[in-house]
Amino acid sequence: MNPADPTPPRPITTNPLVHDARRLAVASLLALIALSLAWELFLAPLRPGGSWLALKALPLCIPLAGFLKNRMYTYRWVSLLVWLYFTEGVVRAWSDRPPSQWLAMIEVALCLVLFTACTAHIRLRLRSAPAQEPATTTP
Repeated sequence: MNPADPTPPRPITTNPLVHDARRLAVASLLALIALSLAWELFLAPLRPGGSWLALKALPLCIPLAGFLKNRMYTYRWVSLLVWLYFTEGVVRAWSDRPPSQWLAMIEVALCLVLFTACTAHIRLRLRSAPAQEPATTTP
């Protein structure tokens, strides 16, 4: 912040619903990571002893930093990324046998929660953000 600039920094939103949506997004993302790892390593792996499919949890770890730093861009692209995991869950819920079928249904539910939390966070945050004033130039 420039000491000669009289405009104060924009305040961070204080809407509690924005913070709740953020917490729900982080919690559902962590749950999806834990489910992906547990599913493919020991709950119902494709091969005994675990499978390489556990690496599907790695792309989910990337947005954690953006979520914790509260970056709007991260919420936007995660709301698109989550549909890949949703699709996998639907396919495996339809084609696999229990217990993998149940885990796939949990994955679908977590994906829906994550998508809803991300979109709610984005909408609530944009709605509660103070209006930006147009930049003025001085001659």
